[in-house]
Amino acid sequence: MSREIRTLAVVGARGEMGAMFVSRAKAAGCEVRTLDKPLVEKAAREALAGADMVLLCVPIDAMGPVLGILAPLLTKTQILCDVCSVKATPLRQMLAVHEGPVVGTHPLFGGVLPAPEDRRVAVCPGRGDEALAEVSAFMERLGFISFTVSAREHDQGQSLVQGLNFVTTVAYLATVASHEGVLKFVTPSFRRRLEAARKMCLRDAPMFEAMFESNPASQEAVRIFRSHLNVAAGGDVDLLVERARWWWSDEARRQETTSGADHATNQA
Repeated sequence: MSREIRTLAVVGARGEMGAMFVSRAKAAGCEVRTLDKPLVEKAAREALAGADMVLLCVPIDAMGPVLGILAPLLTKTQILCDVCSVKATPLRQMLAVHEGPVVGTHPLFGGVLPAPEDRRVAVCPGRGDEALAEVSAFMERLGFISFTVSAREHDQGQSLVQGLNFVTTVAYLATVASHEGVLKFVTPSFRRRLEAARKMCLRDAPMFEAMFESNPASQEAVRIFRSHLNVAAGGDVDLLVERARWWWSDEARRQETTSGADHATNQA
C-alpha cells in the first residue's frame, strides 16, 4: 500500500529549486530537513535519518559527488528522487548506488512558480511502482500537476523544447553578432527576441549547456533541425511555414485538451 510522504530531506535547499520545494513542502504540512554546501557526513546523516524521501535539488554535474556522500546513509525504504532537467543519466546514477526506491522528476517550470495551470512536473519510473505513485501524489499535494513518462521520452521531449531552443537561440544571435554594422538594422521584434533570451544567455547559459551536453537525445534534435534548415536552403520555406502553423491548429488544441483530461483522470 502506498504511504504518504510526510518527512522530506532536501539537498541543495538554498538553491532556487530547493528553496521552492522547502517552502511548498512546509506549506503542505511536511517536516522538512535541509542540506546544502558544504555537504558533510554528520549533517547529512542527521538530515536523512527517518526521512521518507530524499530530494536532490542539485545540478546534474554534482550528482556523482553528492550521491557518493549520501548513498551510504540511505536506508532501503527511503525514496531517492531528483529534479534534474535530464532524466536518463541521473536515474542511472541513483539506481547504481541505492538499492531502495528511486524516482526521477522534472518540474518543467524551474524554481519560480508560474500560473497554476503551468506547474507541470514530469515523474519518471526508476525502481518501485509504489514509490512512483507516492511521489506523484506528493507533487500534487504541493500544488503541481504530475504526469508519468519514461526517462527516454522525457529526454527526447526536453531535447526539443529546452535544448534545441537554447542552441538555436545562441547560434542565431552569434550569427547576427558576427556582422559588422548590424545594430542599425535592429527592429522592435528583434529587440523582443533579445529580451526573451537575456536570462538564458547572461545568467543560465552554464545550466543549459550542461543540460544539452548530458541529454542523450540532443544531437538527434540538432540533426532534425538541420534537416529543416536544408529545406529552407532549398527554397521551400512555405513547407516550413505550413508545418509551424501546427501550433495554432485544431490538432494542437485537441492534444492540449487531451493532456488536461488525462490529468483529471489520474486525479479521480
